Amino acid sequence: MEQALSVFSALADPTRLRIVLLLREMELAMGELAEVLGQSQPRVSRHVRILTEAGLVRRHREGAWVFVRAGPRAGPGLFALLADLGAGEDPIAAERARLAHVRAERQRLADQWFAQHAGEWDHLRALEGATAAVEARLVAAARCAPIGRLLDIGTGTARMLELLGPSAGLAAGIDRSPEMLRVARAKLDAAGLSRTEVRQADMAALPFADASFDTVTMHQVLHFADDPAAVLREAARVLAPGGQLLLVDYARHDREELRTRFRHVRLGFAGADIARWFADAGLRLVSETAEPGPGLTVMIWRGVRPGRPAPAPAPAEAEAPL
Repeated sequence: MEQALSVFSALADPTRLRIVLLLREMELAMGELAEVLGQSQPRVSRHVRILTEAGLVRRHREGAWVFVRAGPRAGPGLFALLADLGAGEDPIAAERARLAHVRAERQRLADQWFAQHAGEWDHLRALEGATAAVEARLVAAARCAPIGRLLDIGTGTARMLELLGPSAGLAAGIDRSPEMLRVARAKLDAAGLSRTEVRQADMAALPFADASFDTVTMHQVLHFADDPAAVLREAARVLAPGGQLLLVDYARHDREELRTRFRHVRLGFAGADIARWFADAGLRLVSETAEPGPGLTVMIWRGVRPGRPAPAPAPAEAEAPL
C-alpha cells in the first residue's frame, strides 16, 4: 500500500505525470527535459527528485550531464492504467514538437560531425590506441561461429566489412551518413568485395526482416544512440537463432571532450548495463573482453541468440536481406 500511495502521490502533479510519459518516449538529459517542458532546470530537478524517490524515474551522471530514464515502477501496467484513465487524451501533445526538436538537434550535431570528418574516420580510430589488437580480438570472437550472413550497423568507412566480409556468405552495412557511405563504397570496391552492399539507414529502424543475419557487428556506434537498449533490441531482431552479435565500444569513462567535440551521446558503457540490455533483447552474453588503450578502454561484448541455426540458404535466397 505504501508503494502505491508513493507512486500515485508523485503522479498527482501534472508536470511529474508529463515527465514520466516523456521518459517513456526516450531518455533525456536534465537540460533537454527542462527545454521540452518549458520550465527552469531547478524546478524540473525538484520534480525529478520526487519521481526518483517513488521509483518512477532513475538518474545517472555521465561526465557533466545528468540523464533521466524511466524507473522500475514505470512499467507497462502503469502506462496501460494511465491510458485507460486518460480516455484517449494525450497529456504530452504540447511537448511532442519540442521532443522532436531535441531528437533532430542530436541527430543534426552527429550528422554534422560525420559530414566534416568522413575522410578522417580511420585516422581518428587509430588515435584511440590498440586498434590492431582490438581488430584481432574481434575477428577471433567472430570466428567462434560461422559468420554466414553479415550485417555491420553504423558501418562508417566499412572497416568491419573489410575485416569480416571475405569470410561471410554475404555482407551488408548501414549508416546514416551519405559521406561515410561514399567512402565505404570506394573502399569495398578497392578490396574487391563484390558481395557486399552498403545503404543509408537508421540503426534504430533497420530495413531488414526478422532473422535475416547470422552475424551482426556494431563497432563504436552505440555511444551515438539516444536509446542504446532499443538499438540493441533492433539488432537482435534481425539476428537468426544461433546467430551472434559483436559489440565494440568504450568502457565507461569521463572524457567529456568526446561529447562536446565528437558528439558522443554516451561516455562509454558499464558492463552491467550491457549485460542487462543483451538479456532484454533475448541475447545470451557469452564473452566480454577488454583492451586498455592510452586513455580509453575498448570493450568487445559477444552475445548469442539462443536456438538452433537454420540451414544455410540457397544462393538465390542469400540475397534477400540486401
